[in-house]
Amino acid sequence: MTSTTTPPMGAAELAVESVTLTAGAHHLVRDVCLTARPGEVVGLVGPNGSGKSSLLRAVYRVLRPDAGCVRVDGADAWALPVRRLARTLAAVVQESAADFDLTVRDVVAMGRTPHKRLLDGDTAEDRLLIESALESVDATGLADRRFDHLSGGERQRVLIARALAQRPALLVLDEPTNHLDIRHQLDVLGILRELPATVLVALHDLNLAAYYCDRLYVLRDGEVTASGSPSDVLTPELLAEVYGVTAEVTVHPRTGAPHVTFLPGAPQRPGHSGSGAGGATAGGSAGRDRPPS
Repeated sequence: MTSTTTPPMGAAELAVESVTLTAGAHHLVRDVCLTARPGEVVGLVGPNGSGKSSLLRAVYRVLRPDAGCVRVDGADAWALPVRRLARTLAAVVQESAADFDLTVRDVVAMGRTPHKRLLDGDTAEDRLLIESALESVDATGLADRRFDHLSGGERQRVLIARALAQRPALLVLDEPTNHLDIRHQLDVLGILRELPATVLVALHDLNLAAYYCDRLYVLRDGEVTASGSPSDVLTPELLAEVYGVTAEVTVHPRTGAPHVTFLPGAPQRPGHSGSGAGGATAGGSAGRDRPPS
């Protein structure tokens, strides 16, 4: 699998400014601030129910903030015309129940829609972008199959290809490695790492997040608990506090990224010795090269 997708039109800057989302009396997200600078890969991590998906929905305009603002290149994303935003932002959502009665190629071609006028056909450039996106996610062999006949992992790769065909300046993904085998997890994250676009991605796998993301935001109960480089954020103390687990964090000898090993047993209370954690903040991501695709 090769990353041959034509580069996006550039990279956008994302600013989430004191966003609060509620459902009745319940806060989904409370006063969250987040930035993703042009070309960065920024990861959202946290336990189930911490607010990751809700926050992403505010960014790609499904949940309107009760307070605060989402800005893309300085403009209020919720005030932009839908078509204009779609030319800048693409989303791959976790809970997609899409059951298109279309071929895979036609589904990927939908990514070109924001760049066309009504009833426009595919141009030669469109066809090149579609084929390139299919190749980038190892789905060329699926192109003529019906989307609704695919496995969960195959569908996920096709939906990522659709987003790539859109050529977004800002790409938002909610658990894009869901349903993917190990090889395709690494390939997809490698593609995101190479894109000149800005990427905001929610991930469950902390080691993948540590390796592929420039910065991480840790959510817990709808609030940002920590943010910074993976080496600053992924510490045994934070993992005990946020996830309620015992973990050892070391620096991987080959990648230079933090590597989390989860251990049996409840985390020790503050003040007790013998946590077994070592090297939690040594090394880290600041000086390592971008990982290969």
